[in-house]
Amino acid sequence: MSTARIQEANGHAAEETNFLGSFLKKVTISTSNGKLTLPQIIIIGVISVFILLTPQMLSNYRLNLVISILTTAYFAQCWNLMSGYTGQFSFGHAAFYGIGAYTSSILFVDFGINPWIGLICGMMVSGIVAALIGYLSFHYNLKGDYFALATMAFCEIFRVIFKNTKALHAASGVSIPFSKKFALMQFGSKAGFLYVAFIMLTMITFGLYKIRRTKMGLYFVAVRENEDAARALGINAFKYKMIALIASAMLSAVGGTFYAQYYLYIDPTICFGNTVSISAITPCIIGGVGTVFGPIIGAAIIKPISEITNSALSNFVGMNMVVYGLILVIVIMVMPKGVIGLVQELRVKMGKKKKTEG
Repeated sequence: MSTARIQEANGHAAEETNFLGSFLKKVTISTSNGKLTLPQIIIIGVISVFILLTPQMLSNYRLNLVISILTTAYFAQCWNLMSGYTGQFSFGHAAFYGIGAYTSSILFVDFGINPWIGLICGMMVSGIVAALIGYLSFHYNLKGDYFALATMAFCEIFRVIFKNTKALHAASGVSIPFSKKFALMQFGSKAGFLYVAFIMLTMITFGLYKIRRTKMGLYFVAVRENEDAARALGINAFKYKMIALIASAMLSAVGGTFYAQYYLYIDPTICFGNTVSISAITPCIIGGVGTVFGPIIGAAIIKPISEITNSALSNFVGMNMVVYGLILVIVIMVMPKGVIGLVQELRVKMGKKKKTEG
């Protein structure tokens, strides 16, 4: 090959590298600058169109999987608001999720109160419980592993209480009557639930995006990075941790209510089990903790993996969870900062390579 051809090939390779590096930079650039980049807008647009067309394209089984991805991403975003933005790792978010589900369901089944009103009541109850947990934890300066254990303990307390209290339907759980009325938070088809789940996820994601631009968002990050330094700068760490916890809890209650109305049955294990809390944490770890789009990417990865392992290993009791766990461990080892972190590292490496070649 002639020298001219070699130089031409190197030039094309450099252009491709520069284009890819520029694209990755625009996709993963911090949204705290107040503007979405063109690649980000394109990706959001493609996802939105896909969601709108999904009911006509997919079977009920696959449609249910998409709804599961959206609701998992939503719950992960709730956890991300608290633990990703302020660094207060919660292992008991199922408590708020379950309180939302039980409040709306019991008010509807036992007292005939509209689920939409029950949704608001569930948010209020979850907010009050979160304020109590937050005050007891943050007042005594619980942080790190101690705060995680405290939230897990509170969640287990709620599970035991709901499982053994007849007025709360005890271990038998709550069965919700089916209705096709929108007024009763029933949407008649999976398509209706899909659109509602998508709206919920879009709203919380947009909210997190906006928070990153505010002074409160900067205070959240300051507390996460170094709480002592934040206090020294005059930031009321207690106040902002409480705000994040209460907001996260109230939004988690919305997810719980949606779950109850979609599946029409809840019980203490379904709502307050450790697997519920883990389902909020795992997408954030896989996608990128403390990022706006990380939980969505994480949910889009782990839910299909879970379904595939469940289907492929259905004849081997417990083996599906073993394989699923191994896959997650491998993913975390390869991408300790999540998918967003890996892409950002690639972006940095491409930038360095560009400077070296230049």
